[in-house]
Amino acid sequence: MSNDSTAHGYLTPVGDSPQYDEALEREISRWIRGVSGLPAALVFPRWTNPQPQIPKNGTTWCGFGITTVPQPLSQSDVQVSEEQSEQWTWEQITVVCCFYGPQGASTASAFRAGIFVEQNNAELNRSGLSLVEAGTIYNLPELINNQWVRRYDLTITLSRKNIRTYNVRTLKDAPVSFFGD
Repeated sequence: MSNDSTAHGYLTPVGDSPQYDEALEREISRWIRGVSGLPAALVFPRWTNPQPQIPKNGTTWCGFGITTVPQPLSQSDVQVSEEQSEQWTWEQITVVCCFYGPQGASTASAFRAGIFVEQNNAELNRSGLSLVEAGTIYNLPELINNQWVRRYDLTITLSRKNIRTYNVRTLKDAPVSFFGD
């Protein structure tokens, strides 16, 4: 397997890669906690293994999930040196935030208002993410352990620029032969 363009074979990125999976979930969790005011023990990602214990009924908390990461619509390949090229993509990330409990609606509403505060958005930008839009808050009560629990869902769209580095060398020598008269 080749990892530079001087030989045949597939190239894989070198260096740091964009955050996905748990690293991205941790960053989004910090953002939700910071803007909503909920403590760390009451904000956690959904669909993980092991699944965290659901808080007792009567507790206000948030479960969130990254639901889509569509194919980037734009991409650029930039030769940054004689040895390396960068691939830039602009990606959107859709996050569903589910606010549960007796203060679920007010927490969801305060969170949605808070993400548009410039200082809160600037903090989000420090992690490489930007707010694109926030949707409607939907009232979707959920039956948990035979008890109805208030649940309010809010869909947020974030964007980020990803940079992947490849060992694509610049052309230094191209022997050419001309045939004919």
